[in-house]
Amino acid sequence: MKRIVYLLSVITCFAFGQEVKKTWTLRELIDYAIANNLNVKRSNYNVRTGEINLLQSKMAMLPNLNANGNYGINWGRTIDPTTNVFTENEVRNSNLSASSSWLLWNGFRLFYNLKQNDTELEAINEDLIKARNDVILNVITLYLNVVFNKELYSVAQLQVKSTQEQLVRTRKLADAGSVPIGDVLNLEAQLATNEVNVVQQENALNLSLLQLKQALQLPASAPMDVELPQVDIGNETTITKSAEEIYEIAILAMPEVRAAELRKKSSLYAFRSTKGNLYPRISINGNYNTVYSDQRQQFTPDGSSVDVPIGFVQGTGDLVVRTTPTGTFYVPGIGDQFRDNRGRSVGLNIQIPVFNGLQARSAMQRAAISRDLADISAIEIQNQLRQAVETAYNNAIAALKTYNSTERQVKARDEAYRMAKQRYNLGAVNFVDYQVAENNLYQAQSDLLRAKYDFIFRKKVLDFYQGLPLGF
Repeated sequence: MKRIVYLLSVITCFAFGQEVKKTWTLRELIDYAIANNLNVKRSNYNVRTGEINLLQSKMAMLPNLNANGNYGINWGRTIDPTTNVFTENEVRNSNLSASSSWLLWNGFRLFYNLKQNDTELEAINEDLIKARNDVILNVITLYLNVVFNKELYSVAQLQVKSTQEQLVRTRKLADAGSVPIGDVLNLEAQLATNEVNVVQQENALNLSLLQLKQALQLPASAPMDVELPQVDIGNETTITKSAEEIYEIAILAMPEVRAAELRKKSSLYAFRSTKGNLYPRISINGNYNTVYSDQRQQFTPDGSSVDVPIGFVQGTGDLVVRTTPTGTFYVPGIGDQFRDNRGRSVGLNIQIPVFNGLQARSAMQRAAISRDLADISAIEIQNQLRQAVETAYNNAIAALKTYNSTERQVKARDEAYRMAKQRYNLGAVNFVDYQVAENNLYQAQSDLLRAKYDFIFRKKVLDFYQGLPLGF
């Protein structure tokens, strides 16, 4: 029985041990987010639709071909399709036909429609790139938020550990009568405060992990941890380019700008395609048809003939006869009739638009308005990009200054805390001064972490606008 219990315990521990937190790298987070993001999937379907539209516009320039077949039974008075005479017999008939038409010219409407769909497909591909870029930027933002909260959580735990060590030391000093018992009570209160801060930082970390899971469309119950990046911020504390230089690069790098320019071209092609409806339409048409009927009679002579009276000569009364070959009648097979009854036709057609309720001209005017709106949209996107780059640049400069200031502050606070700790251990300062120094150091460390990751993010945004890789 003991062996069974032990075996079950081992199996249970193994089963629970499998549900460990997966440690995600930034690259894995980005790849997973792109593969599962709904906007990216929607953009992929838009690309597929654009490819179908382009293929259809190419095929529209080729001749069409349509075939038709029919088989029927007629009763009563009807027309025999092979003889075009009335009959009252039951008629079984069948016909086959094929027709083709090829548009030779219509003001280059199909050509410009092809160019429009080709350009639109390029714009849709740029939209797909933008959707992926948006996902990448969002994942990096959430990832840095998780890393930032993890480091704050670690700092809070270190502060608890430091306070616990100081509390043990102070208790020994209080037992020896070197410090008042009030210092022990104050440290216990400080320890409780630090433990509350650990809980708060842990909640902040869990919330940032939840937001990252939601961005990846993972359930909240899914175990997750992220790999801390090896960031040497000392190599990135410079911004070498001006906002104007970054904007000039972004104009060429950002997919939304390229998409807007492509849609300007697409709207111009759409206008020219619509304008083609004002011109004559020239096409060539061809038709082939054949028919079968069970009422068709085919005569086969047997080599002999008979004289058939057809009248008398007026005046003499002589009999007039006609020599008629003899033979048999039969219904030709369906293959023979389809071959013998073939009909063909070819024609050239020209259609000149004269007046159609201003449909063509109104469509052209609407296309001209769409072309002008596309120009406005392109200018608007460029203006938005300029504003975004200038804002990101100013934010990065401010974040860099803040980081440099907080870095100097941490060095000063760390030295002040070290001196206060030594003096407190020697009894030269009271607990209040020591606690103030410790809290100031913790706050400075927290501010430095916040400034560090804020600057990293702002710097990555500038890299994003320059088309540089966003990894670490």
